[in-house]
Amino acid sequence: MLVIGIAGGTGSGKTTVVNKILNSFPAGEVAVIPQDSYYKDSSHIPPEERSKINFDEPAAIEWSLLSEHLRRLKNGEAIDMPTYSYLTCTRQEETVKVEPRDVVIVEGILVLNDPELRDMMDVKVFVDADPDDRLIRVIARDCISRGRTPQMVIDRYQDVLKPMHCQYIEPSKRFADIIVPQGGSNIVAINLLTDYIESRLRRNNKDK
Repeated sequence: MLVIGIAGGTGSGKTTVVNKILNSFPAGEVAVIPQDSYYKDSSHIPPEERSKINFDEPAAIEWSLLSEHLRRLKNGEAIDMPTYSYLTCTRQEETVKVEPRDVVIVEGILVLNDPELRDMMDVKVFVDADPDDRLIRVIARDCISRGRTPQMVIDRYQDVLKPMHCQYIEPSKRFADIIVPQGGSNIVAINLLTDYIESRLRRNNKDK
């Protein structure tokens, strides 16, 4: 199994990079584990307080469960991945069954921060993008899918996203084996990454 960690700032284009990798391989050959599915449950916090939770710091993630699930996949076991609602800021009752695959992608803004998780990765990728471009994407995404107004997004960017990016996300770039500049629009970098994954898979299959 080849484990790939893909990190980068909010709105950097990580999802685009992941989707382009997925589209380069046969269906079912790649499994994706989003960091966002492992946010700690906040159902015990009053709804009016949940909007104040800082989701961009490592303490918001249940790293122990994410690491355990990745270990189980590497051991050939299926997992029941949790799901999380951005609208209610709570973990949902529903889970998603994930089977072991030849390639597992662990994707999220902070996935290169946790040492235990990082040590299980064969390839560590950081998707980089201009801060203005990231802000524009975050405004478009959060207004459409998370029920926020543009001003709410801008305020959150200034108060939370930008400081957390500087404190936690940007420094994690030093752990990356591969940096993808210009986010998901960098076709050359994505193709090089895909070619590398294919070569590693061929090598692993030959060694079996």
